[in-house]
Amino acid sequence: MTLGTPSNPAWLHGAIARIEADYQRSADTHLIPLALPAFSDHGIDLYLKDESTHPTGSLKHRLARSLFLYSLCNGWLHERSTVVEASSGSTAVSEAYFARLLGLPFVAVMPRRTSAEKIAQIMFYGGQCHLVDHAGQVYDEARAVAERTGGHYMDQFTYAERATDWRGNNNIAESMFQQMTRERHPVPRWVVVGAGTGGTSATVGRYVRYQQLPTQLCVADPEGSVFSAYHASGDASVTGPGSRIEGIGRPRVEPSFIRTLVDRMIDVPDADSVAAMRALSQLLGRRVGPSTGTNFIAMLSIATEMRERGEQGSVLSLLCDAGERYLATYFDAAWVAENLGECGAASERLAQTLV
Repeated sequence: MTLGTPSNPAWLHGAIARIEADYQRSADTHLIPLALPAFSDHGIDLYLKDESTHPTGSLKHRLARSLFLYSLCNGWLHERSTVVEASSGSTAVSEAYFARLLGLPFVAVMPRRTSAEKIAQIMFYGGQCHLVDHAGQVYDEARAVAERTGGHYMDQFTYAERATDWRGNNNIAESMFQQMTRERHPVPRWVVVGAGTGGTSATVGRYVRYQQLPTQLCVADPEGSVFSAYHASGDASVTGPGSRIEGIGRPRVEPSFIRTLVDRMIDVPDADSVAAMRALSQLLGRRVGPSTGTNFIAMLSIATEMRERGEQGSVLSLLCDAGERYLATYFDAAWVAENLGECGAASERLAQTLV
């Protein structure tokens, strides 16, 4: 975060109005029931809220809108600001969209391995991509770029958990629970999310407590991420290699990840995430991204345990983004074999779970 020139009130009011008008043009995202007789026949229903239908194609559209409004209302953005973000891709795509909406230049600082499709989308919205070799370098480099340009570092990893009104105001949690009201089990037994910044898990966890609901929150954590270790130990200094599943998992504990809101962590190997991404794509008849595969593995693990205990209820998660962003990476067998390893055994295990 950098302090810039105070905004012209007329520009500030116009900027907020443009963002709010953009929001009013959008319908809510769909809730998709999954046809899985292996669980539904036992009274267990699984659902995905499809966040890929936002204008910028992912769950991060909500976060970007909240971050822009938060920064505008705090006086951190003005009509001459360069907007800078540290991002593995989807947040940067969405922030580039909102920066263009306000006529502001945008620079995304991201790991070099970010998919070419995401880079192309950022550039489509007029953004620039500043690539670094390792995920852990994005923070300091984003601050440096903001300082060089006299811009504002949005810092999603710090502000994600506080930029969204977790009590309501059509946040993702309120939307999810409202859409469930006419289902067989309207109050979910579990909500499963991934964590990149931790903003979504914080919003859902706070909303559940505020509404006094019995729902429990699970975070699906990919291989290489530190969130699971931090949840277990409380040691915020823990570090790791970082995740190879784009959009979730981090090499360090992010300020927006609030461990006390999370009831359970499930560690998901990369091979399982990719196998689940493929299986879910076949089930839905369209491609989903790898972080959705991570969520799906955790959903199936919880549903299997519920079935074994004779419990009934619903398990709700997110379809984070569409798979078309990953055609040259996670949907390319050669790329997966080289970067993540063989997924055949994981696919066989998953097939047995779905029987």
